[in-house]
Amino acid sequence: MPELYRPITSSLRSRLLFLTVVFILVVEMFIYVPAIATYRQGFLEERMVAAQIAGLSLEEAPGNNISPDLERELLATAGVISVIMRREDKSLLLGYDLMPEEPEATFDLTNPSLGTLIIDAFETLDAEGDRIISVRGMPTVAGTRFLEITLAENDLFTAMRQFSNNILILSIIISVFTGVLVYLSLHWMLVRPMRRVRRRIVDFRRQPEVKPNTKGLKSRRRDEIGLVERELSRMQIELQQNLKSKKRLAELGEAVVKINHDLRGILATAQLSSDALSRVRDPRIEKISRRMITAVSRAVALCERTMRHGKSAEPEPEPTWHPLYISFCEVGDALGLMDSDDFKFNISIPKDMTAYMDSDQMHRVFLNICRNGTEAQGGKGEIDISAKKEDNGTVHIVIKDYGPGIPNTAMPNLFKPFLSSNKVGGTGLGLAVARDIVLAHGGQIGLKETCGDGASFLICLPGPDEGPNDNRENTKMVPSDAENSP
Repeated sequence: MPELYRPITSSLRSRLLFLTVVFILVVEMFIYVPAIATYRQGFLEERMVAAQIAGLSLEEAPGNNISPDLERELLATAGVISVIMRREDKSLLLGYDLMPEEPEATFDLTNPSLGTLIIDAFETLDAEGDRIISVRGMPTVAGTRFLEITLAENDLFTAMRQFSNNILILSIIISVFTGVLVYLSLHWMLVRPMRRVRRRIVDFRRQPEVKPNTKGLKSRRRDEIGLVERELSRMQIELQQNLKSKKRLAELGEAVVKINHDLRGILATAQLSSDALSRVRDPRIEKISRRMITAVSRAVALCERTMRHGKSAEPEPEPTWHPLYISFCEVGDALGLMDSDDFKFNISIPKDMTAYMDSDQMHRVFLNICRNGTEAQGGKGEIDISAKKEDNGTVHIVIKDYGPGIPNTAMPNLFKPFLSSNKVGGTGLGLAVARDIVLAHGGQIGLKETCGDGASFLICLPGPDEGPNDNRENTKMVPSDAENSP
């Protein structure tokens, strides 16, 4: 039988109700034990007070003697068999003829401990009222030095049994009533949301590709249940995004395998054509041919690496000291920005500043970011490139455009494959590829700032002696590995 259709007797609600009733009964039992002992003590003390009052009648009688009928009546009223009292100068005795030779049990209530009272109470219940007992206690009448009574235990047993039955009935009523209240409270606060969470988990496991309905789990509760509901909803959304990304990667990988071989042939033809153009002695053609040769060579190398490794992951970088100014000039040439009349490509970097990097791989990083900035401005605008170098060789590069900026909704997925694109027809791979390359260099990349008049990206590349991820500039930025929105 599926878990969702388990019988009610094995559900969490039934277990909570049962455990609540059991726990309250256990607590009531611990309360009952001292209560029954105290009740017995009070019963005997009341009999002793009544016996003292009956004994004092002897002092007013001539010769301290009363008639047998009056004596029996006084003893019956006090509920005892006999009374022995020692006053300051004499002893008083009632029921001498009725006293047993030896009582079956003797109890001392002058200074009892709780443990003794509990033991005596359960002995009384076990005897079931068939004993004649003797009880000594502290006199309450002034001038009395000693008091002892003898009585049958049947009235005491009957009273204690009635008291126990009342406690049991009251305990059951309290347990059931409290259990129902606790059950309803726990059902409302815990069971219902947990059943809803369980149902969501089961549905998601069965159909992970179906978009989850987050309406029921947008809880405003601030306790642990609310946190679980919100985190579950968030986890399902992120898992679905990852599933979509992996599915799309698999489809792209299959497509790349099919077209890579043909693409190499086309690039080989383009390379031969660019070589032929390079032999033409025209300055303008020579400049264009150099750009074409460089771009085609990089494309051929990328195709060969993809075929060789069987995947699109980047190989380990082979960093050397390379001039940053030349790298950005190549980027500007590749994008056609160096000689553009509608676009300003400002490289504010000293020509002798070098960075420890794989120039081919970092060319792709700079190209992707600059291309995004160019397209964000519609091909007409401005990009500023600046950099500074620390004594340990760490280089901080800032690429700033003057476009519309990056919306807050895109922040959480800014460097995630297929999720960061805000362009029509974009793949969302540019910043993800840039992130992987920079991290492979042991550096960091992030969004330094964004507003209505542009966005700035910060790239930190360490020197050869610096450890990975120890080179971030002391500047607030959205990191490339951010999983949550800022």
